[in-house]
Amino acid sequence: MLFTEPTFLFLFLPVLLALYFIKGSREHASYGNWLLLVASVLFYAKGGGAFTWLMLGSIAFNYWMAIAVDRARGSTLRPAQGSPRAETPDAIPSQGGPAARRWLAFAVTVNLVVLGIFKYANFFVDNVNALFGILGSPRLEVPRVLLPIGISFFTFHAISYVVDVYRRDATAQKSPVHAALYLLLFPQLIAGPIIRYRDIADQLARRIVSVDDFARGVRRFIIGLAKKVLIANVVAGPADKIFSLPFAELSPAHAWLGIVCYTLQIYFDFSGYSDMAIGLGRMFGFRFPENFRWPYIADSVQEFWRRWHMSLSTWFRDYLYIPLGGNRVSPARRYRNLITVFFLCGLWHGASWNFVIWGLWHGAFLVVERVIARPPSHQPTSSPTAGVLAWPVWGHVYTLSVVMVGWVFFRAETLPGALAFLKAMAGATMAAPTPYTVWWYLTPELWLALIAGAIGSAPWVPALAARLERVERRWTVGLLSTASSMALLVASIMSVSARTYNPFIYFRF
Repeated sequence: MLFTEPTFLFLFLPVLLALYFIKGSREHASYGNWLLLVASVLFYAKGGGAFTWLMLGSIAFNYWMAIAVDRARGSTLRPAQGSPRAETPDAIPSQGGPAARRWLAFAVTVNLVVLGIFKYANFFVDNVNALFGILGSPRLEVPRVLLPIGISFFTFHAISYVVDVYRRDATAQKSPVHAALYLLLFPQLIAGPIIRYRDIADQLARRIVSVDDFARGVRRFIIGLAKKVLIANVVAGPADKIFSLPFAELSPAHAWLGIVCYTLQIYFDFSGYSDMAIGLGRMFGFRFPENFRWPYIADSVQEFWRRWHMSLSTWFRDYLYIPLGGNRVSPARRYRNLITVFFLCGLWHGASWNFVIWGLWHGAFLVVERVIARPPSHQPTSSPTAGVLAWPVWGHVYTLSVVMVGWVFFRAETLPGALAFLKAMAGATMAAPTPYTVWWYLTPELWLALIAGAIGSAPWVPALAARLERVERRWTVGLLSTASSMALLVASIMSVSARTYNPFIYFRF
């Protein structure tokens, strides 16, 4: 089930909100948790079908694994950084004993094996058959494995939960309802943001939903809905049509329009979903972390990844990059670790060599930026990049160029298709005449979506709102905010009712 489906907007969500608040869930956390858990199972079952049993089985497995690790490790929490106990030699516990490490290794292995079977089995078999074809060997004939919805996000939630218990950043949840709700909570179940258990552990036990919190949640949900249906869905049509054109008909103008549309689509699609998830969580009393912070205004690839899908970036940093040595190792090992992390980041997004190349593309530029940014010992610098990139305008142009080239690999179905698209962008091909010129795609609706996307990709609207709050009365700003939210909601509902084309990019990850 998608947040933009009429079934969700006009049936699932209103009924759930009515049931949630009819008993005063602020005072009845157990009732609210049970209700949200049942609703989350139904939400997943609507799209996941029989894979719901796999999801429930995985929840039970990770629930018991966390308890086993906790018992073997000890349940004392790590002191908060900066606290008096954190400064004492015995404040930070030593690495867990053999039993805790074995339970942890077993839990992580099982989670990764399940992910590998369902997400990468077909990819592995296809590559083996390609190799066998070269060698003249018979092909492997195995049934195609279907991909459970949201399995990548769910697996990362489960792994971080067990690892945090092992590190004593959290204690294992003894309540199966609380543990299941953390892993299955429907707003973030399908596409994140990836939430650490320690960030919402207290909220699972007790949370208060004030009128202001609920209003903020509704407003955030409306913003995300508008981003998805008024911008992402509009630019998705031309992007899909252009990326499916025969290579012979792909002119530079077509290619550039296609990648511009896709660049806006993937940002407003995914950030819109994250906004809706954060807003829904706020309506039920949960505070989810931010997942995007205007990544397209970054002036380096490093900064881009500090702004894009931040919950995934910090996950890879905390659970892979730092355990590999982080910044404490030699530069050569640090660069190797970066490449490894982004190789796995690409593979996490999809079982395709295009995703791997996309990850390695970003990893390579992160390494280059770090090498360039290393100043001579007698010439320190605070710039994240050097040379021409130190000028912000060129930094933005450079970063957006790297990102857009990377999106070609991310969007194209095949590697030859991606290379042909890049050739067209570079003007290295001669396109055959086609009745569908670039102007055929540039409808008034698309122009409006492109302009709105350009404005919404930068923090101009929040800056304007902050300025209005300084010069206008508070009730005036509140009235304007409410009016604009209602206008966006009406426009979004009209778009949902009129359109049948409603793709969601990250739904398959």
